[in-house]
Amino acid sequence: MNKETRRSQALEYHAKGKPGKIEVVPTKEAKTQRDLSLAYSPGVAEPCNEIAANRENVYTYTAKGNLVGVITNGTAVLGLGDIGPEASKPVMEGKAVLFKIFADIDVFDIEINEKDPEKFVQIVKALEPTFGGINLEDIKAPECFYIEKELRKQMNIPVMHDDQHGTAIISSAALLNALELQKKKIDKVRFVINGAGAAAMACIKLYVSLGALHENFIVFDKDGVLHAGRTDLGADKTPFAVKSADWTLEKAMKDADVFLGLSVGNVVTPEMVQSMGKNPIVFAMANPDPEITYDKAVAARKDIIMATGRSDYPNQVNNVLGFPFIFRGALDVRATQINEAMKLAAVHALADLAKTPVPDIVNLAYNEKNISFGPTYIIPKPLDPRLLSSIAPAVAKAAIESGVATTTIPNWEAYEVELNRRLGLDNQLMRVIGSKARRDPKRVVYAEADNLKILKAAQIAFEEGVAYPILLGNEEKIRSIAEKNQIELEGIPIIDPRSDEQEEKRRFYGQLLFQKRQRKGLNKYESYKIMKDRNYFGCMMVETGDADAMISGLTRNYDETIRPALQVIGTEESVKKIAGMYLLLTKKGPIFMADTTVNFNPTAGELAEITLMVAKEVRNFNLTPRIAMLSYSNFGSSASPEAKLVAEARKMVKERNPSLIVDGEMQASIAFNKEILKDNYPFSELVDKDVNTLIFPNLAAGNIAYNLLKEVGGADAIGPILMGLKKPVHVLQLGSSVRSIFNMTLIAVIDAQIKCIKNPTAEIVTKSKWWKRFQKVTKDM
Repeated sequence: MNKETRRSQALEYHAKGKPGKIEVVPTKEAKTQRDLSLAYSPGVAEPCNEIAANRENVYTYTAKGNLVGVITNGTAVLGLGDIGPEASKPVMEGKAVLFKIFADIDVFDIEINEKDPEKFVQIVKALEPTFGGINLEDIKAPECFYIEKELRKQMNIPVMHDDQHGTAIISSAALLNALELQKKKIDKVRFVINGAGAAAMACIKLYVSLGALHENFIVFDKDGVLHAGRTDLGADKTPFAVKSADWTLEKAMKDADVFLGLSVGNVVTPEMVQSMGKNPIVFAMANPDPEITYDKAVAARKDIIMATGRSDYPNQVNNVLGFPFIFRGALDVRATQINEAMKLAAVHALADLAKTPVPDIVNLAYNEKNISFGPTYIIPKPLDPRLLSSIAPAVAKAAIESGVATTTIPNWEAYEVELNRRLGLDNQLMRVIGSKARRDPKRVVYAEADNLKILKAAQIAFEEGVAYPILLGNEEKIRSIAEKNQIELEGIPIIDPRSDEQEEKRRFYGQLLFQKRQRKGLNKYESYKIMKDRNYFGCMMVETGDADAMISGLTRNYDETIRPALQVIGTEESVKKIAGMYLLLTKKGPIFMADTTVNFNPTAGELAEITLMVAKEVRNFNLTPRIAMLSYSNFGSSASPEAKLVAEARKMVKERNPSLIVDGEMQASIAFNKEILKDNYPFSELVDKDVNTLIFPNLAAGNIAYNLLKEVGGADAIGPILMGLKKPVHVLQLGSSVRSIFNMTLIAVIDAQIKCIKNPTAEIVTKSKWWKRFQKVTKDM
């Protein structure tokens, strides 16, 4: 992505709709006069009096216990430097988003216009009644050390400067596991540290807490090695000063066991790595360019264990593995501070988690079959859903045992269940899908590329590395739209099915279509002529292996896109009718809904087939389908034909797949109300289950339901996802947003990853002149 394009997209993202990234949402009903009288005057006086009588009641009657202040003065922002408090606000809002999505912690971001550390301390200290914890962010050294130290001393709530301790905690967990794999003892290894800022010094101190010895460190900053003759070191750095001033990084690396870089890119050479001791450990964590690239380091030494701060290589040291879960545990026991014991508990919990079997959803996210503990997996992945329920309890227990907790957790098993329910283990689904798509991108044809939304979505897909777009349409028109809207199309092929250049390809495709449809109402001339239609041309690209998936339907009626897919590609062997499914991302987690787009009034047999297709699709997302087959009747309470049809369909499903968790007929309200279901229908397979799949008795019910959830309920809808086709063709809803088109692209890529097998027709295609031209266009993609 060129710099100007990224700038434009980032500004649009932050400005569109409500400016910024966060908002305050009431947690109680506030619709009636009674609600307002309880929320404010006169009812609010009652909790005020209770808190005045006992200040601890503030945790019972207000949001303090789940509220963290993310506070900065903007003096050291994300590599941008001292840009001021106003300019730092987008970063602080971003931090607030991470707290919420990873640990369900609410945040007020506070940007303070004060550089004097003593005054800064007094301002933050005065905010203690508001917050359950304080996350200091992007404050320059050495002031950040003083500020955190004083606030921890003066405040009775958890305070942590994440820039210091986040990296220290994550890298410490990685270090413990790397040392174990390399068969080395922490008190014996020799460390070389390049960088002596807040993060690096916090790492060193935590390594010492884990058993490393002061005398085994050689530390460098921008002025060279820390040595005894320097007068600018301060109390934190002096214990790590060496006697001689003649150390260079190259000299220090010789025979070293561990290198930690938190400095600048490309200062370590392959020769330096080669000079290290046996089984070296290299953590090169400068961003975006590490001190030595992953590829160069592993090429230099086959016995190396390497980590970086980057997501595109193994062993990413990412602060998001730590701070949300550490604060979650600290808040839940009302800790008065985050102490060394709690940080060490987080370290060991992270290290131990990496040694346990990885859930399928994590393998799915990273396109791996079986991620397991070893040189390329020494710390958990950021998308591991177990992080919250592993780290938060460990931190909470450490707080209790070290005496800084003011309350306890009576039932640890129930606490872990509650943690998982806060966000829902399934709620990371789109992040998982995006990550999986990025690991194995596929060629996606966009049949309506002369549309601005399509071009924006295609550009994002290409630049995010999730797909290789192929644009169909008039090249002059497409380039004109792109130029007017500053959309970069370099590297993305444009094909006009109507052009003379595609005559050979149209004839080839037409002949294949004629072979398929010659006894089904299509003559030879029509087969050739119809290939000027972008939907037919795009479907044939997928059918022959010239592309892996197609997306269309933004500006056309639904049947205009489905018909070419059925005629060209056809259904899977066991499928009689295709169906449409929507994926809705709700606060309860993802909900799959079908049939919402294709079959008007399915028979019991067709409804059973739809249910089995949906179950298969849900499993493709590495989720266990828990299916409610809906009606207005509950388990025979109505003898109407529709209710009987749904009950009969459920019976057929169980006959064909007895292990599938599915029940019905039942009302939607019963499906999601566990208490009513358990009390009144204890025989149901869905008792105590979180329903994630809804099957509707007819098209009208499904279509109405998903539209209501999307428009009134605020759910993010992805679809319609076509099920039952041999190869991936997906149809957009009329007027879909750029975000929806991009999400559908992700679904198409995942579908293609599953369905892409060697196609006999593709061998014919690869010998054609068109294919050679296509390869020439796409060789750099």
